[in-house]
Amino acid sequence: MIRILIVDDEKPICDLIDLNLSAAGYSCTAVQDGLAAVERIEKETFDLILLDIMLPGANGYDIMEYIRPLGIPVIFITAKHAVKDKVKGLKLGADDYLVKPFDVVELTARVEAVLRRYNKANQVLTAGDVTVDVEARRVRKAGRPVALTNKEFGLLLLFMQNKNIALFRETLYEKVWEGEYFGDSRTLDLHVQRLRKKLGWEQKLAAVYKVGYRLEELD
Repeated sequence: MIRILIVDDEKPICDLIDLNLSAAGYSCTAVQDGLAAVERIEKETFDLILLDIMLPGANGYDIMEYIRPLGIPVIFITAKHAVKDKVKGLKLGADDYLVKPFDVVELTARVEAVLRRYNKANQVLTAGDVTVDVEARRVRKAGRPVALTNKEFGLLLLFMQNKNIALFRETLYEKVWEGEYFGDSRTLDLHVQRLRKKLGWEQKLAAVYKVGYRLEELD
């Protein structure tokens, strides 16, 4: 399992990231102190580090200097939004830079993108008896292949990467159709209905009033 270290001095943010990435199938460890992060990195192996900049003990830039020779991919997640801060972080060797407040769906997508570059991405996702081979774009239910359109497959990936999280219609449409959402949800709703039918998820893929949809996965 992919192991991710979350380093942020705000526990609610650590908990939010942990909740979302754990639901997407990652194993997460969180610390709120820079020196504690260094100690963890010395003793344990991580596939990715999500790193704040303003930290007690040692700041994110100092930690990045320590991490760089180890070859561990890093995404800065910080409230420092100035271009000079972003440039500094990337020049120090970070693979990506995300400014707070952030969208959890975007965070998951960025994590996936960085891990793919290092050939560490989760290649198989599961939800109940449904499995998705991301690289091969194959979907199976109870071992039997399920044929999905490209848009249905894109929706399924978003739901499986964000289990138990209510996803806004705007987010789903803009991520899968790659265009601006103008409030007409008929196309999205029809695709979700077909996905439910093909996977037997009439109850599992729940509509969330005035929000969108949520994949309910309690395993």
